[in-house]
Amino acid sequence: MSLLWPDWLRPLWLALVPLLAWLLWRLWHRKRQSGRWQLLLPEAFHQTLLKGGSGRTSKLPWLALGLAWALALLALLGPSWQRVEQSNQKPADPLLVLLELTPQMLATDGPPNRLEQARRKLLDLLEARRDAQTAIIVYAGSAHGLVPLSDDLATSSNLLEALKPSLMPEPGRRADLAVVRALQLLDQAQLGQGRLLLITSALDEQERSGIRQALEKRTVPLLILGVGSREGAPVVQEDGSFLKDERGAILIPRLDARGLRETAEAHAGRYASMRLDDEDLRRLGLLDSPQALRAAGEPTQLDAQIDQGYWLLLPLLLLAALAGRRGWLFCLPLLLMLPPQASHAFSFDDLWLRPDQQGQRLLEAQRPAEAAQRFHDRQWQGKALYEAGDYAAAAERFAQGDSAADHYNRGNALAKAGELEAALDAFEQALERQPDLSAAQHNKALVEEALRQREQQQSSADSDQAQQAEQDGESDAANESPASQGNEPQPGQPAQPSKPGESAGGDEAQSADNGNDSAAQALPQTGEPQPANDSEVLERPRGEADLGNADERRQALEQWLRQIPDDPGELLRRKFWYEQQQRQDPNR
Repeated sequence: MSLLWPDWLRPLWLALVPLLAWLLWRLWHRKRQSGRWQLLLPEAFHQTLLKGGSGRTSKLPWLALGLAWALALLALLGPSWQRVEQSNQKPADPLLVLLELTPQMLATDGPPNRLEQARRKLLDLLEARRDAQTAIIVYAGSAHGLVPLSDDLATSSNLLEALKPSLMPEPGRRADLAVVRALQLLDQAQLGQGRLLLITSALDEQERSGIRQALEKRTVPLLILGVGSREGAPVVQEDGSFLKDERGAILIPRLDARGLRETAEAHAGRYASMRLDDEDLRRLGLLDSPQALRAAGEPTQLDAQIDQGYWLLLPLLLLAALAGRRGWLFCLPLLLMLPPQASHAFSFDDLWLRPDQQGQRLLEAQRPAEAAQRFHDRQWQGKALYEAGDYAAAAERFAQGDSAADHYNRGNALAKAGELEAALDAFEQALERQPDLSAAQHNKALVEEALRQREQQQSSADSDQAQQAEQDGESDAANESPASQGNEPQPGQPAQPSKPGESAGGDEAQSADNGNDSAAQALPQTGEPQPANDSEVLERPRGEADLGNADERRQALEQWLRQIPDDPGELLRRKFWYEQQQRQDPNR
């Protein structure tokens, strides 16, 4: 294979070359004859009497037809200029783990207990079989699938951490039911030959008989991994008490290594006692299956050729489109003479988002000024203007409505703009339409307090001005001299007043500004018509006034969901209980 000469995936299509060549030759000569009149009439009359003149035809259509057939034939041949490596070995050697989940697994002969040892061993096994299919089935008095056949290590690890004997709906120990369930999973997966790994400490006669019956006509080997010790240890239950038998004596389960080995060998399997290292898994042959497959000579990677003949369809479609119209060659230069169209700014978001949705995204991105230009909804536009600090424009948007929410939001914007009287009037109109709007009551009280403070500051400034004028008058009377008396206004001459009022007017304006500033500071500083917390002006009112109600509900829901304990064990308990109810009553 080279860049100039590719590999051909379907070379048998070359058999069409002689047929296509003969067909093209026949069509060419048939067209040239164009009937028997050319044979009957003299050649001098062909130009006048026969359509097409002398019978000469253009070769261009026939060349285009031949080129189209050649392109189609090359596409059918399947040219390939590229090779990729693909795995030829699907995840083989499916393993189904049967884990005992009875109170006996809480025995403390292996620190901290047997269940924890089995859990760690399974995690090591799953890590070693990362690319292979592994299923986990837990059993007590009933058997339930924990993880289906998959290579999802994360899910398996998460569910293994949640296992405890109290999850099982039925007491007892029925390893035979787990074997039956494992065979069902193996048949459903259709992965062929698989292996069973049973993790337990002992089997009674009922379990051995059930296993023997289930595997009687199957060639699935049974591997057994014994957990525990021959001496045994007391079972510390989840509540801290010791497990006792029917007579009230402390139960001490022991490892039946001999019985487990006999059962495994009877079903073409192996037995190993659980160890801290990986020697037990090696004895069972669970860590050398990939090497065994490679040693058998099965290829794990194949060079696959990519069929790239589809690229030849593009010029073929072009030829097919041009074949339906004559004179197309003369039209091609006209395309270069077309005037360019005026370009317009276009946003990709215009294809998928409405203007209000675009404004919402800009508002969430802390770009309220741009969001206000996008919004068509007047309330959302007012909210964006409010957050952008354009309180006067926000008040104009809210003034277009007549609901309690509109007047309330308009009052907030006016108060932030320093127009306290207009803000007070807006809050009063909001309360007329919705008397129980506590947020409007709160803000109205703040504005009234700000107005009172401004009036007090103004009256204080007036009194200071009067006192200053009186003191100035007394000083002038005490220090009056004949010269000054000569400066008294003569009759008919207007008096020239002093200008203490100018400074008073300045103080008054300053006090008014201070009152406006205090009101604006008392109102919410969050940039929203409705603040989000109680320490500021108000609680968020319900209804239309809450423009961000949907966002707050979503945030509240997320916060509430975070408070729900993430306990997969409870989900497993309900799952196992439901499966058991379905088995007992299929019509349920």
